Amino acid sequence: MTQGNQVKGPASYFPSIEKKYGHPISHWMNVLDAMKGKKHMEMVAALKSQHEMGQGHANALVAYHQARNGEA
Repeated sequence: MTQGNQVKGPASYFPSIEKKYGHPISHWMNVLDAMKGKKHMEMVAALKSQHEMGQGHANALVAYHQARNGEA
């Protein structure tokens, strides 16, 4: 078995996030863009409370968003 093409890190959660919550990752990046200035855990808490997202999925999205924007 080869693991050369296996997605690692926060992006490994993306297929299950899209399936479970019914929105593409670009939607969640826009949601997080609107939270500019908030800390990591504040963003996670907002996804959990406002979108009923689980801790792991919310954390993965925020981590990816911050890394993508050079905030990590």
